[in-house]
Amino acid sequence: MPASYAASKEDLLRRLKKIEGQVKGIQRMVDEEQYCVDVMIQIAAVRAALNKVGTIIFEHHTRGCLKYAMEEGKVDEMVDELIQVMGKFGS
Repeated sequence: MPASYAASKEDLLRRLKKIEGQVKGIQRMVDEEQYCVDVMIQIAAVRAALNKVGTIIFEHHTRGCLKYAMEEGKVDEMVDELIQVMGKFGS
């Protein structure tokens, strides 16, 4: 079964490349010893962008993989896995 997010792959990769650029920008800011608050604002922006990527993948997982698990009678396994992953996602 292909990844349920395959249809959004290009969008996800575009978002991740942007995040990569933001992280490099933060590295540059730290190297240049820029104002702490400015660095923290950029860190918050990266977190928000990563959360958005995670949300997109979660949505595809729910609509694709979880639906597939229901059809295959593996709902309990999938729900357990989902609970475990969401515990890590929020950390």
